[in-house]
Amino acid sequence: MAQRDATTHWNGGLNSGTGAITLDSSNTARFDVTFPRRVGEPEGTTSPEELIAAAQSSCLAMNLAGVLEKENLTPKTIDITAAVTVEAADGGLTISTVDITLRADVDGVDADRFGQLAAAAKDTCPVSNALAGTTITMDAALAS
Repeated sequence: MAQRDATTHWNGGLNSGTGAITLDSSNTARFDVTFPRRVGEPEGTTSPEELIAAAQSSCLAMNLAGVLEKENLTPKTIDITAAVTVEAADGGLTISTVDITLRADVDGVDADRFGQLAAAAKDTCPVSNALAGTTITMDAALAS
């Protein structure tokens, strides 16, 4: 099976420090991070939560495509937004929710069946499972 790696290099303290995340496996990106921007306006930096949102949305899109294909359905498009909320808790931070908005253009399926298939895709998504213990909501609908 595949293993993916990322590295973070950090300089300084929590509030005054800066870091950089490198996607090592693919060597496709380097992202700056700071704690103040993590909990405030991003202004050109990313955060662990944004990277989790990216992982959730991309994993779910692929998983939904697979679930639909098992039903002999081919999606024309799948668009997923994942919003990860981080909040203060017990003197630190916690990821409290992941809210997913999913829209797909799929011929040959009604809204009820699509909702069932989307729920199955969310429930079997490896990233959703890795986030067990976090409230994950989803608003799934066929695109109009």
